[in-house]
Amino acid sequence: MNNLNKPIYLDYAATTPVDPKVVQCMMSYLSQEGHFGNPASQHEYGKAALQAIEEARSSVAALLSTVPRNIIFTSGATEANNLALKGAALFYQRLGNHIVTSETEHRAVLDPCQHLAQQGFEVTYLKPDRQGLIKLEDIESALKQETRLVSIMHVNNETGIIQDIEAIGEMTRKKGILFHVDASQSVGKIPLDLQKLKVDLLSFSAHKMYGPKGIGALYIGDRPLVKLVPQCHGGSQERKLRAGTLPTHQIVGLGEACKMAKEALDCEAQLAMTGEALAMTGSLRARLWEGIKDLPGVHLNGHFDASKHAAHILNICFAKIEKERLLEVFKGLAISNASACNAITLESSHVLRAMGLSDLDAERSFRFSFGKFTTEEEIDTVIQIIRGLV
Repeated sequence: MNNLNKPIYLDYAATTPVDPKVVQCMMSYLSQEGHFGNPASQHEYGKAALQAIEEARSSVAALLSTVPRNIIFTSGATEANNLALKGAALFYQRLGNHIVTSETEHRAVLDPCQHLAQQGFEVTYLKPDRQGLIKLEDIESALKQETRLVSIMHVNNETGIIQDIEAIGEMTRKKGILFHVDASQSVGKIPLDLQKLKVDLLSFSAHKMYGPKGIGALYIGDRPLVKLVPQCHGGSQERKLRAGTLPTHQIVGLGEACKMAKEALDCEAQLAMTGEALAMTGSLRARLWEGIKDLPGVHLNGHFDASKHAAHILNICFAKIEKERLLEVFKGLAISNASACNAITLESSHVLRAMGLSDLDAERSFRFSFGKFTTEEEIDTVIQIIRGLV
């Protein structure tokens, strides 16, 4: 426990705390003294709210190196994934009904694909290798004339494995197939240039990058123009693709979080050019792994190559220790035994099982994820706990 008598928080992949600057920004759009108006209203209150929303849209677009008109606000990545997958599949159904995805996707992709399969679509689920990577040749082999959509996550939410979305995009674009990316764990952490990447649809949430819960966005490409069937009806908001009164305070929070993320990424890029290192989360990941990797029965779930895993996620299997004992000892740590969505149903990780782990090893695996408020002292405490346990 830390000095606040709370568990050490190492579950940033599940959600991040909202940055104080984001909270301060959001507050000015909630109360009577602020810009609380409905952005669809034509009076001054509404116009002020709408202006704030469009400024936030520009901040989101700037982070992704795209233009504001390509950004559609949603309630989060789950809704964005549903709009992207169902919307694209239904609009282009007359051209083909085949979808390609992977077994290691988040449930927010797998469940919409399952729903589409029940509606008559054919879905191919690709199996990863032991490190969690989807082979490009497997994707290419799965494509056929009826394929209209490929959906592959950028950074896996449980293992941190990075898929080669640049190469996948080149492949799908040549064949005229839409490419959707769930980028919930990469937006704000890894530079994304959607002017260069051949990505047609991209989803993410604010609460993974120090913004508020309940807001996210879907990038919809226009080169070539992507068309979708709306999944929510009742208004003309967001290019008639997502009906409902826009939550100004949440959107402003997302915009501020994106602005801060871009500043941090630009700073990291500048320091990298001078040979300096700023990637604190990466050093924390390395610090934890170096402190425990020599222990018997401790295995990394993922990849050792730094270019193939995200800096903020480390997934470890404790193969020789019973799950109940692990849960008992880890009471002082806020970590995950699976994704937050899987944890609700008490399922072992479908991601780790797809990578070849047994049910037992999947149950004995834990995800440690780091953020900008994590300290080296906390990591050293975790190392001591694990070494004492093993």
